[in-house]
Amino acid sequence: MIEQSKSQNLTIPRPVEVHPLAVVDSKAELGNGVVVGAGAVIGPEVRIGDNTLIGPNSVVDGRVRIGSFNKVFPGACIGLEPQDLKYKGAPTEVIIGDGNTIRECVTVNRATNEGEQTRIGSNSLLMAYTHIAHGCDIGNEVVISNSVQVAGEVMIEDQAVIGGCLGIHQFVHIGCLAMVGGMTRVDRDVPPYCLVEGHPGRMRGLNRVGIRRRGLESKSPEEFKELLEVWNLIFKSGNVYSKSLTLVRERKLMPSAQKLCNFLEASIQKGRRGPMPFLNSTN
Repeated sequence: MIEQSKSQNLTIPRPVEVHPLAVVDSKAELGNGVVVGAGAVIGPEVRIGDNTLIGPNSVVDGRVRIGSFNKVFPGACIGLEPQDLKYKGAPTEVIIGDGNTIRECVTVNRATNEGEQTRIGSNSLLMAYTHIAHGCDIGNEVVISNSVQVAGEVMIEDQAVIGGCLGIHQFVHIGCLAMVGGMTRVDRDVPPYCLVEGHPGRMRGLNRVGIRRRGLESKSPEEFKELLEVWNLIFKSGNVYSKSLTLVRERKLMPSAQKLCNFLEASIQKGRRGPMPFLNSTN
């Protein structure tokens, strides 16, 4: 945070505050206004941006770059070695953007192979006991609820909301503005704008609440109407996804429906987990 001098037109950066019981390596780089709580440990390859709070008894070690205005709560561990038997000591990284809230006992592991990164965007909330495994890519404004276990190489796009007490299988891709209900078994891809819940997880419909909150329905009613029509054609027609997508592609689509179709076409390719089936679907 930058303080404004009343007597002069100057900005005065706040000093770094490190608790006497914290351990900060002399090679670590801490920006203006960083606060490090009691018992926290900061390793030599760590870079932390301005006005970030590192809570008591947190550990930030390995090649880690954290942006500005983040809050890391007590007991979080960021940048430690991945829980992956393939890891052979490569100098991989964790990259975290700005304005995130990382709650108590969250763990964020670095990636496995040379040149890879585990990434978290900006303005996201990771609630207590969340685990982000090696090589994950978490977007912006994502909410991950308590005790979510995100396995390796998972991608979660912007503005997705993940309910509590669930596991996400390796290599799963969750689209933007998707909503995953609590205690769902997430073993296949979750398309953008969709609501998924259950054990095993099944598609239930569009994430109408999330779409409404983000203003798509009110700001662009025609685009929302097309998204709803395309969704119904793909998931309720009784056709396999590939046939439905072929029919949809016969017309020009607006951005939201285009994003949904692009996601599904990528998901059904060989080597991907495949999209979550609709409830009572044959896909």
